[in-house]
Amino acid sequence: MDKRHALVTGASSGIGAAIVERLLRDGWRVTGISRRPVTFDHPAFDHLSLDLNDLGGIANAVSGLTPTALVHAAGMLKVAPLGSLDHDDGAAMWRLHVDVAARLADALAPRLPQGGRMIFIGSRTASGVAGRGQYAATKAALVAMARSWASELAPRGITVNVVAPAATETPMLNDPARANVTPKLPPIGRFIRPDEVAAAVAFLLSGEAAAITGQQLVICGGSSL
Repeated sequence: MDKRHALVTGASSGIGAAIVERLLRDGWRVTGISRRPVTFDHPAFDHLSLDLNDLGGIANAVSGLTPTALVHAAGMLKVAPLGSLDHDDGAAMWRLHVDVAARLADALAPRLPQGGRMIFIGSRTASGVAGRGQYAATKAALVAMARSWASELAPRGITVNVVAPAATETPMLNDPARANVTPKLPPIGRFIRPDEVAAAVAFLLSGEAAAITGQQLVICGGSSL
């Protein structure tokens, strides 16, 4: 009865897992992509085991899928100040955040139906934060791509947006790799919850958001004020 089908990357934990849970609750069929095994006890969930670092295998892996929505939530964070940058880390973040998004979008856009959706999980840091220049650059690139593709796909009623949270309560928040760049508590007195990000994604996937495209929705708890 319900033909809504979302392809969600990063489905095994954090924001990606929260998005899967929310969409299943809302009646979506969901295909979750991750390297690690993941099981959602729901008949409308399928898992696609895929290492997104294998860029050449992405198009083939999704060739048999005809989703109505793409949500790219897989991500990683490596931090370093200028003068101590790890260029391999920078390349890895660019590959996962930007190149994977481009390959998925390129493969799926021709098959998305009228009214389809694309959403990329960005970050409030896209505007620049000390110690996170490489990470911020990849998230800023997502906004540029989303706006460009939104213009291309608007005639088909397909929307493309970025949901950009501030520090969110996920395993990434406590990653030892970011020990030198401690996340700042937002003015609301707590970090963003994954389910709050998932709720924003669910709205942008809904029919009520059909006129919203090429935008970045920042969920920051007042951090941007």
